[in-house]
Amino acid sequence: MSRQHALDNAKAYFDSGEFYAQLAPRIAIRSESQETNRQEELHAYLTEQIIPDIEQLGFTWEIVDNPVPGFGPFLLAERLEPEAMFSVLTYGHGDVIRGYDDQWAEGLSPWQITQRGDRWYGRGTADNKGQHTINLAALGCVLKASGGHLGYNVKLVLEMGEETGSPGLKEVCHRYRERLAADVFIGSDGPRLDAESPTLFLGSRGSFNFDLKLQAREGAHHSGNWGGVLKNPAVRLTNALATLVDANGVIQIQGLRPAPIPDAVRNALASLEVGVGDNSPTIDTDWGEPGLSPAERLFGWNTLEVLAMKAGNPDAPANAIPPYAYAHCQLRFVVGSDQDNFLAHLRCHLDQHGYSDIEVSAARMSQMNATRLDPEDPWVSWALTSMQMSTNKTPTLLPNLGGSLPNDVFAETLGLPTLWVPHSYPACSQHAPDEHLLGSIASEALILMAGLFWDLSVQGAEIYKERASCKSH
Repeated sequence: MSRQHALDNAKAYFDSGEFYAQLAPRIAIRSESQETNRQEELHAYLTEQIIPDIEQLGFTWEIVDNPVPGFGPFLLAERLEPEAMFSVLTYGHGDVIRGYDDQWAEGLSPWQITQRGDRWYGRGTADNKGQHTINLAALGCVLKASGGHLGYNVKLVLEMGEETGSPGLKEVCHRYRERLAADVFIGSDGPRLDAESPTLFLGSRGSFNFDLKLQAREGAHHSGNWGGVLKNPAVRLTNALATLVDANGVIQIQGLRPAPIPDAVRNALASLEVGVGDNSPTIDTDWGEPGLSPAERLFGWNTLEVLAMKAGNPDAPANAIPPYAYAHCQLRFVVGSDQDNFLAHLRCHLDQHGYSDIEVSAARMSQMNATRLDPEDPWVSWALTSMQMSTNKTPTLLPNLGGSLPNDVFAETLGLPTLWVPHSYPACSQHAPDEHLLGSIASEALILMAGLFWDLSVQGAEIYKERASCKSH
């Protein structure tokens, strides 16, 4: 059998409707990890949907409880071959964001796949049930074409808490690091650059969420009787925010800014255009760090966002000075940032500007480090070549995703070169009502991933030896 047989198997799997049929019951499970009453559903997704599938592929498995109380379990699985020369680790998450059931368009439900043209609506179709279903199915297509022999080991981590910041993932991977030892990581999450462009990214921006709060006093007071003699916490907080980031989105604290963009990253981003395709918002060309292209601002630089603010009663304003004001903020940051000292930089800056009365604290969850594999790593050129062979398209290389993923666990805790091949697109309504997967992307992704898993059999050992040789010198 040949590489083309593997690709043909992938095409037939999609065209026959088998992929749609396999994904539908997975979408039906309400695996909302942000809801405290979904532990049974989180466990059922693994036992009912994933484990029967991977057993047919020859995996052994174990469900591991989350070391962080109250959060979903982990599935650790492995498919070992006696003469394998190297191992690949793959990943997915079966939990989803809240359904927001009553906010979906008429006739749509987050818990049922509904196909309208090229769009397959349903919570998790894009993030991430559809993506890891594609990868496991593609592996099955390769096994069918190769007579059940890969020539390498496959290991799997599937978590049920990514949408709550992956609590416990780092601890589990550290505890089982010998069992999860591998030579390369290949996973799928997040969007392509655009719907038409097969994409490879090598890491992700980090995410640092923090809260600012000014508690001026207990209770509100009439603005007519006390206005002018009582400090307004909302006024002070908004002025403090303006010292962190200016009116054009430029970060004003040196300690929150990254090092200059490396040449290899600039070169990879030079020809990329962002914000194209249906449903994409119009890019604000005058927003963000001056002198950078939109692609450099999105993938190569840090951004500070105010995500939520509250003072008084926003839904029913009263003529009263509020007792406190609060803002939830986020710094998305790239490799080369002083990520260990963000909180200290914020505290120092607020004190220096006369805002010592404003509390600043790191949010308990949603903290992820920035990571990026060297674009010149041999695994990168191998993956790009394979993707082009399978799709007859020139793939897009992103040094890192603009969003954040727990890639630091795989890159740092497990020490792996990381390759991410996303199967969604930016306008998929991820984390929003009407989330959808494009059937055209799914079809192409199955073929693309079958090609990658086949080429690992043929060329993976060679790349493994090349990297080992480079390290020894």
